[in-house]
Amino acid sequence: MAAAATAHTRPAAPVRAAVIGTGAIVTGSHLPALRDHADRVDLVAAVDVDADRLDAFRATAAEGGPAGAGFSVTGYSDVAAMLEKERPDLVLIGTPPSLHRDQTVAALRAGAWVLCEKPLCLTLAEYDEIAAAEQAAEQAAEKETGGPYASVVFQHRYGSGAVHARELLTEGALGHPLVAHCQTTWHRDAAYYSVPWRGRWESEGGGPSMGHGIHQMDLLLHLLGDWTEIRGMAGRLVHEVESEDVSTALVRFANGAMATVVNSVLSPDEVSRIRIDCADATVELTHLYGHRNDNWVYTPAPHLREDTARQQRWRTPAADLPSSHAAQLSGLLDALRDGVRPPGSGPDARRTLEFIAALYKAAFTGRPVHAGEIVPGDPYYDAMHGNHPEWAPKKES
Repeated sequence: MAAAATAHTRPAAPVRAAVIGTGAIVTGSHLPALRDHADRVDLVAAVDVDADRLDAFRATAAEGGPAGAGFSVTGYSDVAAMLEKERPDLVLIGTPPSLHRDQTVAALRAGAWVLCEKPLCLTLAEYDEIAAAEQAAEQAAEKETGGPYASVVFQHRYGSGAVHARELLTEGALGHPLVAHCQTTWHRDAAYYSVPWRGRWESEGGGPSMGHGIHQMDLLLHLLGDWTEIRGMAGRLVHEVESEDVSTALVRFANGAMATVVNSVLSPDEVSRIRIDCADATVELTHLYGHRNDNWVYTPAPHLREDTARQQRWRTPAADLPSSHAAQLSGLLDALRDGVRPPGSGPDARRTLEFIAALYKAAFTGRPVHAGEIVPGDPYYDAMHGNHPEWAPKKES
């Protein structure tokens, strides 16, 4: 059992951080992000059940990087022991998806804020368990400010190009949004699915809709706001897995805009793309795993092609910050300092998970699904496959 949350004052600096899982995503993305913010955060502990991998991570963390930030990291094989001993302010989670819910809840109960790799959990039911744990931990902390909170890694929201596009769309600078397209067409071979937890509902939560396209779909929702209706299709066209290897959807938004969504791991020409056609301009993002300002293109409507001043406003963000774990961590550290809910958490992040659950329900049932209809008692609340006979895991006889 993890220790119960206790009241304590968050230090201005450095925040004491721990990582759970020391594989490629933590070593390659979270560790550099922590180094980028070494003036604000100190990595003090790491947890992994693989002793050799843990030792390698600790050695890498101690070496430092281009900025010269090395961390003295204590290693643990058990999450509860680490939380009890270290009492971290922040826990970063990079383990397989089936572990996220329990590890997030344990960290919250220990009074730590959480930044967890996507998906934060496998179902809406699990998400609501995390929300309940947040509420209990916040009440137990007995602080004037809020927290602890659990955030999910949605780093594509945080590049300066995405921030700029959202500002333009929110203030109506591009005109009313009308038509959108969201595309995650990647390629994964049989070797990728040889990892035991991939392609299985109970360990990954779904296919490319859950594990790959979630980033672009979250960004689409971040830019366009609430969705109201979704219709979908899904298939297993190549890979022998439990979940899908391709999905498509038609979406209606609360603002009236309509969108198409495509998620695939079958596409030799890999690309991630979002396009939004508004009354006065089209904004398009084309990249693969991350974006800069140059990846965003604004095309004026015919009646505005001579309006160079307005076009300049569209195309010139104040800075060129790449989308990255470091960019998201910066915002999370600000929120932790101020005791406010960070972006990518709470109802904001739940909306993305609900969207994916609705995509699966629409695809598997052949019926349109409306926002808010997947509630306790709905089979898609407790499992993304909804116990559909053609998609649920086959029970052993």
